[in-house]
Amino acid sequence: MGDFAFIIHPIELEDVFRKLKFMRKWPAGLVETIVKYMPPFKVSDITGVRSPHAETSGYFVTCPLTSRQMVTLPEKQVLAKIIKAGRVAENLGAKIVGLGAMTAVVGDAGITIAKNLNIAVTTGNSYTVATALEGTKKAADLMGIDLTQAEVLVIGATGSIGSVCARALARDVRFLTLLARDRNRLKHLAERIRRESGLAVKISTEVKHSVQKADIIITVTGAAEAIIDVADLKPGAVVCDVARPRDVAKRAAAMRNDVLVIEGGVVDVPGEVDFGFDFGFPPRTCYACMAETMLLALEKRFEPFTLGRDLSLEQVDEITRLATKHNFKLSGFRSFERALTEEEIATVRHNAGKNFL
Repeated sequence: MGDFAFIIHPIELEDVFRKLKFMRKWPAGLVETIVKYMPPFKVSDITGVRSPHAETSGYFVTCPLTSRQMVTLPEKQVLAKIIKAGRVAENLGAKIVGLGAMTAVVGDAGITIAKNLNIAVTTGNSYTVATALEGTKKAADLMGIDLTQAEVLVIGATGSIGSVCARALARDVRFLTLLARDRNRLKHLAERIRRESGLAVKISTEVKHSVQKADIIITVTGAAEAIIDVADLKPGAVVCDVARPRDVAKRAAAMRNDVLVIEGGVVDVPGEVDFGFDFGFPPRTCYACMAETMLLALEKRFEPFTLGRDLSLEQVDEITRLATKHNFKLSGFRSFERALTEEEIATVRHNAGKNFL
């Protein structure tokens, strides 16, 4: 019996076909309708998660709704289906369940889901933030960008992940812009950052203008479609796309060989982990939100570690400590489901017209 479960859902129909290959030849509209009414179910067993201090196992449980359906269907209907997925996890014997992709942002970011389950719930956002920040800083260094001189932009800054990313970055950068749709919430966040770090940040609701000026972008909007026009990116810009679905379209990004787009929150899992399911990653790697659930299971901390929209820097620091203890590590760099070598990053830097030091 596993200690944890993780709720996944199809980002797009291609993800449905990973598990239900026979549907690939069916009309897209028919598949979406079937998915809408399909009940949650266990996808696979997760075994072999083993650190120097403990080991654990768990399950993938799917909530069959695409990203578009998560956004367009009534919120009450979506939450009810996620809760049903949580109850599948309960019945499997899991003691904690993690919320993946858009299941973590619907409604009040897990609070209502947790109230309706008898096991602990975590969104995994604390470790997602930690790995996004670590990856962005390393990528910026390889691209020859000085954090203290760079124009840094956080898109989706008022969300759970975006706000704590912004607050953490404010400790290391001098020029920071916060972007989101709600100007009042942006003003409150900017004031909070000023009190915490003394940094006066800019706020914006205009994606195009802000993207054109940025050297480094962390984007995590939860939007159903890509929001960044790659034509607006500066040569040499680094974009850490934490959003699922992505905020940068793969087809569009292929048009720019002078910008670096990396995935946020991809982690090497210790041990000989077998996920029992192909979600498009190399063996023994997963998203940071999944890894947070595993870390808490390894620690026997069956608690709502990350829940709701108000993350703390203390949570990010604590989950980073646990990751170090259990030998979870940032999984190099990935861009659109494939590994990036440092040589490829050097080529991007060269294409951007930056001279090697």
